[in-house]
Formats: sequence, structure tokens, C-alpha cells
Amino acid sequence: MFDLTGQKALVVGVANDQSIAYGCARAFRAQGADLAVTYLNEKAEPHVRPLAEVLGAQIIAPLDVRDETQLDALFAQIAGKWGRLDTLLHSIAYSRKEDLHGRVIDCSADGFGEAMDISVHSFLRMIRKAELLMSQGGTCMTVSFMGAQKVVDNYGVMGPVKAALEAVTRYAAVELGPKGISVHALSPGPLRTRAASGIAAFDALLNDAAERAPTHQLATIDDVGAYAAFLASREAFNVTGVVHPIDGGYSILG
Repeated sequence: MFDLTGQKALVVGVANDQSIAYGCARAFRAQGADLAVTYLNEKAEPHVRPLAEVLGAQIIAPLDVRDETQLDALFAQIAGKWGRLDTLLHSIAYSRKEDLHGRVIDCSADGFGEAMDISVHSFLRMIRKAELLMSQGGTCMTVSFMGAQKVVDNYGVMGPVKAALEAVTRYAAVELGPKGISVHALSPGPLRTRAASGIAAFDALLNDAAERAPTHQLATIDDVGAYAAFLASREAFNVTGVVHPIDGGYSILG
């Protein structure tokens, strides 16, 4: 029903073949988009580069979002090779273990600031740079979790951080809507990813989601990718500012 042929998509956050970002990159490519894929550092590169190469990524570059030089270099490379950008997928989050596993009220100021900078403000920094390359419109997406809206055991400080991410999604959608740029937050249910493995008792959350969700199915990275590919298409141009649950209905339950 939709086609991304010729579109240019930047995917940030691939760590391995179980990453949500990888599921999105694979879906974008399957629908015809050209890809730029980033990896965090030299340690991550051997895990990411082969995946990007299999997908035929035209740009494979390092990106630590705390390094403004790397961010500038990435967008300069995109501008030089493509001259535009149609889709940005931001799928990164970070919290120090002691803050993630402790009480929210005990979170350190430095830890809170770092989690907000990497998980939230980096999305804004990327949107600002993407905006300059989206003169014909485009789509910016990030990845949230139901812990932004409800208290999830052991999700800790990432709950407030993801709540902020969802809020900036709405504000950015209003600010960029007149330019034809849509902004979205994808909110999958519990998924067995590398990032999720840092959450205590996550297996119990997975089991509960599979048991209680109306579909009795956990979401997969392919489910998220298919939804993201639709949002990147021209058919979804009039949808923006939304947090999209992709969780078999789990989030509608009390």
C-alpha cells in the first residue's frame, strides 16, 4: 500500500540484530528506502557494520550523540551524498545502573541530566539538523515505552525520562507541522532487546505482557518496523504528534 523507494532514511540506535532500530532499518529497506546507519563506537562497530552492509546501507558512520563533532560530520555526510533526508529514526536511551535500579527520588542530579541528554535532548539535536535537510517534508521518530505513562516496576528513572521524550515529540510536531515534517514516538510493549536486559525482573514483565495482552502476543521488532515504515510513507503525512502503542493491546489494560 505504500512505497519508500528513493527515500533517504537515517537510523540511529542499531546495536545488534535484536534492536528495535534494526527492525525499523530492515523495514525501511524492504520498502525501498536508502539507508544511513550509525554505530556507537569502535566496540560496537563489528556488531553493527555487517548488519548495515547486508541492508545495503549507503552511509555507515560512528555516532556518540554526546559528541557534537560526530553529529555534525554525520549530517554533513548525508547532505553531501544525498542532499536531503526524508526519515530520521532515533532509538537510543541511557541511564546509569545505579540510577536505573534505585528509587527515582534518589537519582543523582548528574545521572538524571545524563539520562535526559542522551535519551531526550539528543532527539531534539538531531531533529534540528534533519529539519535543514527536509525542505520537502519528512518524518522524525523516536522510541518510548509505556513506563512513560504508567509506573512500571524496576523501570526507575527511565519512566520520567521517556515521559519527557513523549512531551518533546508533541511540541516538535506542532512546531514542524507547517513544514510538512511529522514527529512520532513509537511505544512497543516489552521486547527482549539488549537495552531491556538492564531492567531488573524483565522476564516477569515479558511473561505478564504475553499472558495479559489481548492478542497474547509480544510485539516484535518486525511489528515496530512495519509500523515505522508506514509512518515514513507519504500516506501517513497527516498523522503527527502521536505516541503509537505497538503492544498487542497490553497498554490498554489497567
